[in-house]
Amino acid sequence: MAEEALSASHQEKGEPAEAPPEQIRKAVAGAAMGNCIEWYDFGVFGFMPAILGQVFFNASSTSEGALATFAVLAITFIVRPFGSFVFGPLGDKIGRQKVLALTIILMSGSTFIIGLLPSYATIGPAAAVLLILLRTIQGFSAGGEYGGAATFIAEYAPARRRGFWGSWLEFGTLVGFAMGAGFVTIFTVVLGDEAMREWGWRLPFLIAGPLGIVGLYLRNKLEDTPLFQEIEKKNQVEKSPLKALLKKHWTSILHLIGIVVMLNVADYIVITYLETYLKDVVGFSGHTPLLIILATIGLMLILIVPVGMLSDRIGRKPILITCCASFLVLPIPAFSLMGAAADDRNAWQLMLGLVMIAVPLVLILAVLAATLPAMFPTQERYSGFSIGYSVSTAAFGGTASYIIGSLVTNTGDNLWPAYYLMGAAAIAAIPILLLPETAGVSLRGIVNSRIARRRKPETATPGGASELPAS
Repeated sequence: MAEEALSASHQEKGEPAEAPPEQIRKAVAGAAMGNCIEWYDFGVFGFMPAILGQVFFNASSTSEGALATFAVLAITFIVRPFGSFVFGPLGDKIGRQKVLALTIILMSGSTFIIGLLPSYATIGPAAAVLLILLRTIQGFSAGGEYGGAATFIAEYAPARRRGFWGSWLEFGTLVGFAMGAGFVTIFTVVLGDEAMREWGWRLPFLIAGPLGIVGLYLRNKLEDTPLFQEIEKKNQVEKSPLKALLKKHWTSILHLIGIVVMLNVADYIVITYLETYLKDVVGFSGHTPLLIILATIGLMLILIVPVGMLSDRIGRKPILITCCASFLVLPIPAFSLMGAAADDRNAWQLMLGLVMIAVPLVLILAVLAATLPAMFPTQERYSGFSIGYSVSTAAFGGTASYIIGSLVTNTGDNLWPAYYLMGAAAIAAIPILLLPETAGVSLRGIVNSRIARRRKPETATPGGASELPAS
C-alpha cells in the first residue's frame, strides 16, 4: 500500500512512477554482479602475486614475483581510461543495459582464459605477453563497468534510498574480492604451495567463467533504467555525449578524480598489496595475514549497507569528510601497529591496525555509488562517471601497489603505505569540501553541474522528488 501511495503521488505531480521494489532489487543484483567479478579477479591476483610472478615471469624470489605481478596490474590499468572513453559515451547513446552486458562478457571471459594459459616454463616469455594481453582486455572492459553499474543502480533507486541501494554495489565489490581471496586460500591450504605453483593457480581463474554466465543472465533480464528510457522517449539523448561532457562538466570530472584518488589508494593498499606487505615486509608467516584480512573484509561487509542507509538520513558529505579526516590521522598509527604486531606475533594487534584502515574505507565505499552519479546529468552521466573514475584509477589505483612496494624496498621505511594514503586524503579533501550535498535529490533534477554547486538541494519529499531546478 505504501509503494502504491508513493506511485500515485508521483503520477499526480506529473512525474514517472518509481520502479517496483522487485525490479530495483533485480537491477541492483545485476549491476553488482559485474563489479563482483571485477574484484574477484583482483582478489585472485592480490593473494597469489608471488606464484603468478614465478609462473609467468620465471621470477627467482617471492618479492621479485610479487613486483612483477603488481607491474602487470599497473600496466593494464593504463587502458582503463581508453575503455571508459569508448563504453561511457556508448552507454549514454544506446543505453546502460546493453553496454553492461558486453563489459561483463569481456571481463569474465578474459579472467577465465588466464586460467588456461601455458606457463613460462612451457612457452617462455610468450606466457607473460599473453597474460598482459588478457589483462589489457580485462582493464579495457573494466573502464566501462563500474561507472555503468553505479549509474544503473542510481537511476533505478528512489532518491530517498539511493544511499542504501548504492551501497550494495560496493557490497558486491567486497564479496567478489573475498571470494577471490577465499578460493586462493582454500586451494592453497588443501593443495599445498607446490601444487599451487604447478597447476592449482589455474582453479581460481577458471571459476570466473561460471560467475560471468550468471552475471550475463541477470543483466540480460533487465530493462534499461527509467531515467534513460525517459530521455529516449523525449528524444533528449545526447548525440555526442563526450563532446557535451568535456564542454559543460569538465570541472565535475576533475572533482570526481580528486575524490576517487583517496578511494583507489586505500582500496588497492588493502586489496592488492596488504597481504604481500604483511608477509614480505613486516615478516608475518603462514596464513595468519590472509585470514585476518578476510576477517576484516567480513567486518566491512557488515558495516557497508548500514553506512549507506545512514547517508540517506544525514547526507553523503558528513560521511566523506569523516573518511578523509580519518585517513589523514590514522594511517601512521595503523601501520605502526601492524609492524609491532609482526614482532610480537600478535594477531589481535594486527587486526586492530587493519580495522583502523578498513573502517574509514567503508565510509567512502558505502556512499560512492550514490554520490558520484549525482555529479552529472542523465545525458552525460555514464560518460562522466566512467571517464573520471577510470582516469583516477589508472593514475593512482593500479599503480599504488607497485609504487608503494618499490618505495618500501628502496628506502627501507615500512611506513610508506601510510604516507601514500595520507597524501591521497589531502588531495581528496578539496573536492569533498566543494561537493554539494545531493542526498534526497532526484537525479532528474541534475541538469547542470554548475547549478548543483551554486544551490543547496531542497529537502526530499517522501517520494524522493525534490530537484535542482535549471536556471
